[in-house]
Amino acid sequence: MNRDQLSRRSILASVLAGVPACSQALPDTAQRMAIPESQLGTEYTVIQSIADNSPLELSFLQDRFTHLESWQKTTRAKLFDLLHYNPAKVDFAVQPILRKEHDGYTEEQFTFQSTPHTRVPATLLIPKGGKGPYPGIVALHDHGGFYLWGREKLNATDNEHPVLTKFKADAYGGLSIANELVKQGYAVITIDLFYWGDRRYLIAEDPDSWKKRSSEITDTEIQSFNRRSSQNEQLMARAILTSGATWPGIMLWDDLRTVDYLASRPEVDPKRLGCVGLSVGGYRSFVLAALDSRIKAAVDVGWMTTYAAQIEKHIVNTMGQTFTIPGMYRYFDLPDLAALIAPRAVMVQMGSQDRLFPQSAIQAAFGKIGKCYRKAGSPDHQKCLLYNAPHQFNREMQPVAWEWLRRWV
Repeated sequence: MNRDQLSRRSILASVLAGVPACSQALPDTAQRMAIPESQLGTEYTVIQSIADNSPLELSFLQDRFTHLESWQKTTRAKLFDLLHYNPAKVDFAVQPILRKEHDGYTEEQFTFQSTPHTRVPATLLIPKGGKGPYPGIVALHDHGGFYLWGREKLNATDNEHPVLTKFKADAYGGLSIANELVKQGYAVITIDLFYWGDRRYLIAEDPDSWKKRSSEITDTEIQSFNRRSSQNEQLMARAILTSGATWPGIMLWDDLRTVDYLASRPEVDPKRLGCVGLSVGGYRSFVLAALDSRIKAAVDVGWMTTYAAQIEKHIVNTMGQTFTIPGMYRYFDLPDLAALIAPRAVMVQMGSQDRLFPQSAIQAAFGKIGKCYRKAGSPDHQKCLLYNAPHQFNREMQPVAWEWLRRWV
C-alpha cells in the first residue's frame, strides 16, 4: 500500500471516528490496527458502521408511527419502489403442457405470461372430492445451490432422479410438500424461480445433458451444472442491475403474478390463500405476504435474521444478490416487514444448527417480529419457533406449519 492509499484510509478512519484528519499521524506498519476477524477483512469496520448507523426510518417500531394502516400504505409503496421492477400486467395467456389425473388430485403443468417478455413455468395440483372452491397455497422452492430443478423440489415426479431424491431427503425430510398439501385439500401452485429449473441458465455451447436434463444425467454432470450456475449468479445480477431492474424485483413480481393466477382459478377461493417455503422460498413467502394482503397466512422456514448482524461473518452463502433488496436497510430491517403482514398470520421456523445465520440475529429478529405484532394489536397472529435442526424443513417442522395454515387459511 503506497503513502497516498494510507493517507486516504487514515482520512476515512478519521471521519468515521469523528476526529479531524489533521490530528492523525500517518501510521506505519507496526502501529496499524489488527485486521478484523471478518470475511471482509480490512473493509469490515467501514461497512459495519454504515449498517449500524442506519436510521431504519420506516420501521413501524419507531414511536412516530401510531396508525398501522397508514404506515403500511407508505412502507409497502417504498418496498415496491426499492424493487425497481414494475412491468405492465398482461393476460396470463396460459399454454398447457400436461394434465394428469392422480389418486386424489389433478396435476396441471403449463406456462403463463408474467410480463410482456416473461413466461413462467408452473405446476398446479387441484384436489379431487370435497367441496370447492378450495383454499389455495403458493409453495415456493428454495435456492439450495441446486439449480437444475426448481418446482420439482416440491412436487412428486415420475422417474425422479436419485440426486433430486437425495436433495429432498436432506431438505424436506424426503417429502414432496406440494403433494402433502394437496392431500390436505389445498389447491397448490409452484413455479420455477428465474434461473432455476426450466428457467435455468444455459449457453449455446453447453452439453446436451444440461440442456435436455434427461434421466441419464450423471451426479458429476449435475454437480458441474450447479457449480457453474453458482459461479455465474454475480454475472446475472450485474446484468439485471445494468438493465435497470433488480433480481428480487423479478423474483417477487413473478410470485405476485402467481398469486394473481391462483386467485383467478374457479377451483380456488381467492379469500383463502397462503404461502410457504424453505430458505429463499421462506424469504419469498415472508416478503410476498408483506407485499400482498390477499395472503392470509405465511410460513417462512429457514430465512430470518437481522441484516446488520450478517455482515461480519455471514455474507458468503447467505446474502446473495438473488434476493438482497438494494438500499432496503436504510428504511427497514427484514423482520420489520412483519408489520406489513399484521394482523394477518405469519409463522417463522428456524434451526439452531443453521450456519447461515448468527443465532443471536435469529433471536433478535424473533423479538422484533413479536414487538411488531404487539404494537399492531395482534400478538397471537405470529409465531416464531426454533428447532434443533440445520437448514431444512424436516418432518418435525412440517406438521406444525400445516396446522398453522389450517388455522388461518
